[in-house]
Amino acid sequence: MLTIKLDDLSGPEIAALIGEHLANMAENSPPESIHALNLDGLKRPDVTFWSAWIDDELAGCGALKELDDQHGEVKSMRTAIPYRGKGVAKQVLVHLLEEAARRGYRQVSLETGSMEAFAPARRLYEGFGFTYCGPFADYVEDPNSVFMTKRI
Repeated sequence: MLTIKLDDLSGPEIAALIGEHLANMAENSPPESIHALNLDGLKRPDVTFWSAWIDDELAGCGALKELDDQHGEVKSMRTAIPYRGKGVAKQVLVHLLEEAARRGYRQVSLETGSMEAFAPARRLYEGFGFTYCGPFADYVEDPNSVFMTKRI
């Protein structure tokens, strides 16, 4: 049973998972195309972060950044390696979309990589009705990025 909880990013498990996330981004993207947030970035007041747990093991995480009162951005979606392919990301994304709707957002957007390593993430988002779009917020066109959005 997966439990998703608001997280203050103080635990060592979260630090390790975010570190893994950032290292993976560095392996698959040039530095100028990495838009993943580090721990300090995830602690900003416009970002809300959740961790997903199975019993006492960290299974994944995700965050929602408020762009304005009607538009949110999915950030830091990550599934721990032992839990990949087990539906953790789907459950975290459902949680983020439910929270976005609760907040009254009309749109949720995201940026992810264009490379093959990011194909599973793109398929996940497509499966939830996200469609490809141009850059939003402070993003600019980048051949290493794809932008997706969903009206809610």
